[in-house]
Amino acid sequence: QLQASGGGLVQAGGSLRLSCAASGRTFSSYGMGWFRQTPGKEREFVATISRNGAGTYYADSVKGRFTVSRDNAKNTVYLQMNTLKPEDTAVYYCAASSISNMATNHRQYDAWGQGTQVTVSS
Repeated sequence: QLQASGGGLVQAGGSLRLSCAASGRTFSSYGMGWFRQTPGKEREFVATISRNGAGTYYADSVKGRFTVSRDNAKNTVYLQMNTLKPEDTAVYYCAASSISNMATNHRQYDAWGQGTQVTVSS
């Protein structure tokens, strides 16, 4: 089970840090990802991190602004979002993959958090 938190309202140029806490003892065996979705659009890949945290990959739209990390001792994955833009406004979801170390396709993930709203005002 995944529980995302940390969303909110922020002005353009500001920062937010999302957290996603996982229950269970096997967190380190899951590749983790962050996705986002706006009404009427498909879920969009944001970032992914490998099981041991050594590997990361980002969507071009967030590269250089967002940083994904994880703490396997705390069963938590994070998304640090800096220099936020209005187009980053979305519901952000964390996801866990039991089959992929890192993945950009939402179909590779088999567990999802409930989503947290991020709103960036101009």
